[in-house]
Amino acid sequence: MKEILQKSWPADIAKTLEYRLGEKSLHEYLKENARRTPEKVAYSFYGKELTWEEMDEDVDRFAAFLAGKGVEKGDCVGLYLQNCPQYIIAHYAIQRLGGIVVPLNPMYKEAELVYLLNEAKLKGVVSGQELYGQLHAAAKKTPSVEFVVTTNYADYLPCQATLPLPEELKMEKVLIAEAVDFIEAIKTNEPFSGKVDIDLKNDIGLMVFTSGTTGRPKAAMLPYISALFKTAATVQANQVQEYDRSLAVAPLCHIAGMVMGVNTPVYSGCTSVLLTRFDPGAAIEAIEKYQVTVWYSVAPMNVAILHTPGIEKRNLTSLRRNMATSFGIPVTEQLAQQWKSLTNGCLMYEAAYGLSETHTCDTFMPADKIKWGSCGIPTFETEVKILEMESGELLPYNEKGEIVLKNPGVFKGYLNRPDATAETLRDGWVHTGDIGSIDEDGYLFFHGRLKEMIKCSGYSVFPEDVEALLNVHPAILQSAAIGVPDPVRGESVKAFVVLKPDQKGKVTEAEIIEWAKEKMAAYKYPRVIEFIDQLPATSSGKVLRRLLKEK
Repeated sequence: MKEILQKSWPADIAKTLEYRLGEKSLHEYLKENARRTPEKVAYSFYGKELTWEEMDEDVDRFAAFLAGKGVEKGDCVGLYLQNCPQYIIAHYAIQRLGGIVVPLNPMYKEAELVYLLNEAKLKGVVSGQELYGQLHAAAKKTPSVEFVVTTNYADYLPCQATLPLPEELKMEKVLIAEAVDFIEAIKTNEPFSGKVDIDLKNDIGLMVFTSGTTGRPKAAMLPYISALFKTAATVQANQVQEYDRSLAVAPLCHIAGMVMGVNTPVYSGCTSVLLTRFDPGAAIEAIEKYQVTVWYSVAPMNVAILHTPGIEKRNLTSLRRNMATSFGIPVTEQLAQQWKSLTNGCLMYEAAYGLSETHTCDTFMPADKIKWGSCGIPTFETEVKILEMESGELLPYNEKGEIVLKNPGVFKGYLNRPDATAETLRDGWVHTGDIGSIDEDGYLFFHGRLKEMIKCSGYSVFPEDVEALLNVHPAILQSAAIGVPDPVRGESVKAFVVLKPDQKGKVTEAEIIEWAKEKMAAYKYPRVIEFIDQLPATSSGKVLRRLLKEK
């Protein structure tokens, strides 16, 4: 494989990974940015410009607050927020204390939060004020939670916004008696002056909930080196420079959004234009006004912009690179050509293959040797193999099998799940449960998923999680969830439901969908319900979702 990659590796990118400021935690990179370029804008939030010096001071002040609440090395603190500067400040403040960041998707509802908060035994949570109702109800069932911080996103807005504001940034500020206000925590604490020693390769800095191979969400434990290594590799492979201006619209709670929005600006020292969420109009204005040069998107975002009325009159020519992911809509040569024409030359290509257990970005696309339909070639210090699914034997080029990989960014295992860890992580190799192949040039092609995880609009949905939540419904005896093709979302959830005998004829499929919509995140709730008399199962009672898919 190494010999094969020699001919595919870009000529203008060094084959050895070179850390810009040395091998140290990213929160130390942030502090070094503040020392070297204190007045440079780090993040621009709808016109509010935060310099590296200001970011560093707010991180230190919030770290001091957390320390006052008893947060120590190894403690877990959750982030239940939309994209905002507060997310980034809290992320690095937690890690300055040697703590563990636990992202919580703001789409989560109470029942989902109860499970996740208890699983990770969170000591505290930083929440958007509009999400507090869900969190408050869940925290009452979570003994480990000792404090909650709430924030109004508008606290970090300028007096006059320069971009269209989404509704969540127009909310009136509400102070919650049971919680601490984020801004007050910043204002009333002197900057943290201590230093916590971090073992990059062994200390856990991030826990991301994922399915692993089966079961309800598990907390994948990622050491501090994972974020540093993968961010450095992504920046070097895609040639992101200190003078670049990036656009961050992907959810920061998602591992890909974290790499591009939380980590890449800190590692590279570039300026990031941060939006709470994607809106075509706001994204177009941001690119124009701030002369954005680098963007990570998902393909539907590009399509939405291309179909915006009057887009041919807008000026997006500052863009030079657009790493994109195929979610729902594939990144094709035709789409890339349309984007190149609109932007007068911006390169658009598939961003990478990766998963939460590896801090994503295990491959990259050589910009001078794009191979459409592939995920690119293995990134720095990364080995990828394709194994036969039954025997585990190494397969030749172009043969489909399970993708397994190894690099310095892989996780340490699943929290409190030794069996699941042993199944996925073997001698340093991550057995992904994904089906792929490698061609003669070393390019990885993704063909599907061995595990039964469902991918909806880029989010991972675990069948057991949907089923556990559905089974709370008083009319449901059993349920089984599968993914079905969706032309826009990639996949949607379909649930087969066995009703309790006395409930048959008393509840409709539509009523269950509406009930689920209230109980689950928007990307997760079933779009289709089918009543069934009995679920197919093995003699031990394990539901055979494969047979439901075939049905």
